[in-house]
Amino acid sequence: MSIIVQKFGGSSVADAERVNRVAGIIADTYRSGHDVVVVVSAQGDTTDDLIEKAMEINPNASKREMDMLLSAGEQISISLLAMAIEKHGLPVKSLLGWQVGVHTDSIYGNARIKTVDTERMTAELSQRNILIVAGFQGINKFDDITTLGRGGSDTSAVALAVALKAEKCQIFTDVDGVYTADPRLVSTAQKQDEVSYNEMLELATLGAQVLHNRSVEMAQKYGIELEVLSSITNQKGTMVKENLTVEKTIIRGVAKDDNITRISIVGLEDVPGVAFKLFDRLAQKHVNVDIILQSVGRDGTKDITFTVSKDQQDVAMEVVTAFDSKAKVSCDNNISKVSIVGSGMETHPNVAAKMFEALYAADINIQMINTSEIRISVLIDINDSKKAVKAVHDAFIK
Repeated sequence: MSIIVQKFGGSSVADAERVNRVAGIIADTYRSGHDVVVVVSAQGDTTDDLIEKAMEINPNASKREMDMLLSAGEQISISLLAMAIEKHGLPVKSLLGWQVGVHTDSIYGNARIKTVDTERMTAELSQRNILIVAGFQGINKFDDITTLGRGGSDTSAVALAVALKAEKCQIFTDVDGVYTADPRLVSTAQKQDEVSYNEMLELATLGAQVLHNRSVEMAQKYGIELEVLSSITNQKGTMVKENLTVEKTIIRGVAKDDNITRISIVGLEDVPGVAFKLFDRLAQKHVNVDIILQSVGRDGTKDITFTVSKDQQDVAMEVVTAFDSKAKVSCDNNISKVSIVGSGMETHPNVAAKMFEALYAADINIQMINTSEIRISVLIDINDSKKAVKAVHDAFIK
């Protein structure tokens, strides 16, 4: 009997009405003859509320204790959803991450899944139980609870789908698929029938909040097709799968990320290995660096600028300021990254010019530019980000 893994985000189970609607979706899938494993996030704003409570007690709480606290949100949602499924007269069990054998490394707050032990899940499924699993969490070698970072429930779902060799992994959200832009920002955004893994990975990494980028990376690695669809409507969703065959340039989407900080180091000693030593120290502190720009050396010095997420700004600044006492260090978190993503860009040189023209027409200044084979990103003032997304989207997607 084939296994389907379904993941429901916090907005999908935000209140009793939505919990009952989700229970109906799961029941229908089960009655159609599938074994069902469901991954659930914390309800609504529960995680934010828990963070706020922690800040009231200790703004500098350890990440280990934050993981202990934040994992409680999913325990609430899985038990409530299991209760709703019980009303359908179906066999169901709710299980925490450690109970289903999700083993992670020990990076509290942003742990990565190492292995999944399927023994408990396989035994429960053999008894035709529906499994409701807490997403976003696992357990490390010290038997401590760990969390996978914001959006980590998507990664939990894909990991379980891989471990169980599921037929498919469905990601239910409050939108009915992957759009060419955030429909809340761009009224003309269009839903897409399919998106390639590479394109979705870029969009997720660049700020599109539909899927966790690590979940897409894992799905691509193990060939798990993802379906993004709405838990509220019955409309067909968007399939995320292997590269699509296209000859022409297709701009799949426009994304923005306001959660970034630009750090600049002016006057670094221009010697071999200085960049390696700097970024190695950042890596040792688990700082993820995004855009990097290095100037041409002059007078024995050079400048390096890079971006990190705002929640890693303080750690990055500590590393950088201690690295070279003679260099001048500054940071700016009033910036946004706006990006376009689409296959075939490298063979169409007019794409960059068209994007820059759209920003120019909207009177938006570009501060930095970064490109790949399927992406062009620019850094701009954060106050211009919404306007920039609309201008770029209008230029490429009619």
